[in-house]
Amino acid sequence: MTPTEPLPLVRLKIERRSNHPWIFQKMVEKPAPKPKPGTVVDIVDRDGTFAGRGFYNGHSRIALRVLTADPDEAVDEAFFERRIAEAVRLRREVLRLDEVTDAYRVIHSEGDGLSGLVVDRFAGTLVIEYFSAGMFRQRDLIRRCLDRHFPGSTLYWFAEEHVQKQESFDCAIPAPPAPSVITEHGLRFHAAPGSKHKTGFFADQRDNREALARFCAGKRVLDLCCNSGGFALYAKARGGAEEVVGVDLDEEILGIAEQNARLNKARVRFVQADIFHWLRDIAATRRDLYDVVILDPAKMTRDREQVIPALKKYLDMNKLALAAVKPGGIFLTCSCTGLVSEEQLLDMLRRAAFYANRTVQVLKVSGAGADHPWQAHVPESRYLKAVFCRVE
Repeated sequence: MTPTEPLPLVRLKIERRSNHPWIFQKMVEKPAPKPKPGTVVDIVDRDGTFAGRGFYNGHSRIALRVLTADPDEAVDEAFFERRIAEAVRLRREVLRLDEVTDAYRVIHSEGDGLSGLVVDRFAGTLVIEYFSAGMFRQRDLIRRCLDRHFPGSTLYWFAEEHVQKQESFDCAIPAPPAPSVITEHGLRFHAAPGSKHKTGFFADQRDNREALARFCAGKRVLDLCCNSGGFALYAKARGGAEEVVGVDLDEEILGIAEQNARLNKARVRFVQADIFHWLRDIAATRRDLYDVVILDPAKMTRDREQVIPALKKYLDMNKLALAAVKPGGIFLTCSCTGLVSEEQLLDMLRRAAFYANRTVQVLKVSGAGADHPWQAHVPESRYLKAVFCRVE
């Protein structure tokens, strides 16, 4: 479809004064006839001025996802080829990620100008996740573009059930591909797209794992909510830690962590336990403290109404984790809950330190690796926060 062909027109109730790609239902006049979810439409503001071109979905809270503000730019196969090529060039030519890993984010939704689309690479497998009906409707075109950049790769795609309901589309998810082994900074990890644990490996913490390893030589390290053992293995195999303990409640993911330890010939002790019980035992005795402690829990909520309860849980976790750090030790605390802002996380950490009677010196605040870029006008893409601290 070219810009000269008439597209369905959607009018806003407002004068558009933002370049954020999301436009919510309350800002949009109901078009007649109503386009199908994911239809490419032209957008005009209330006085008829062209405001953009993108996907319309009358069933979604996000009614419009703006893909371009250029009236001469068509949203067609050439558009997707350009945007995907730009995203791939960033990873391969600018960041030169292929030199350190074969697992990284290829497309990061709004961060790469493709709202509603995420693509991750795990060695010879590309995992496509759809967050919008519009991107799902373009699925064949998107796969063709990816095939051109990653010939011979296995393609796997999915959409979370709640996304399919919110966006009104049905994604037939194929059988999961065969598990693979990926390499990152010389370490090897199992990755199993389509498994219960999504993939069993999270590339967004790559740079933070490498930074954390520098504090670990000869140290005792505790990795809380260790998942498949990423931080624990970096601490031992790249950091030269004397002793590493990983704690997680999920027995299945700890089995993958054990496999990863064997892959890297790294001696790590993994413990299945509720970290609250584990940490309360340490807090009660003030013995068995660690030089380096990592706390990287799973996402707490995707519901704005549950942010305050999530922050309370973060507070309880961090207060207990701080009690396990030796005086002068290093504490890395993380949040992948996008609805919790950096400001809220730091305020929570301040309160946790007060209640734990510890002094926290913030060394740096980090986030996801550069293969998860975010645009300045779309802060929602910056979901991961990682705070490196020294604790007295």
